[in-house]
Amino acid sequence: MEKILIAEDSSVIQNIAKKILEFQGFEIISAKNGKEVLQKINEDIKIILMDINMPQMDGIECAKQIRALENPILANMPIIAITGNAKNYDLEDYQKNGINAFVPKPLDFDVLIETIKKFV
Repeated sequence: MEKILIAEDSSVIQNIAKKILEFQGFEIISAKNGKEVLQKINEDIKIILMDINMPQMDGIECAKQIRALENPILANMPIIAITGNAKNYDLEDYQKNGINAFVPKPLDFDVLIETIKKFV
């Protein structure tokens, strides 16, 4: 079973995403902010779904710190941004900061699953 780390400060979005992704056969690990992501990231995780606007450490800063890790498995882990700020950034902006893809909010879970499957 593939593990996904969901970094999202909204418990509603996190719970819905968790239920849908578990139904798809994924195991879910949750984090409320970027600092928690950095504590929970490990080599068993296959992909990170990262909200951009989170307290304590936002998704952009967290992605930069992941890309700077010495462990190449962790540093190259796919990161998909899930964000309500899709209009403020384009894919190139995300990629410059180490994010592989993004899915805008409100989340279309079919698009989210399709995007995840491109990376796992």
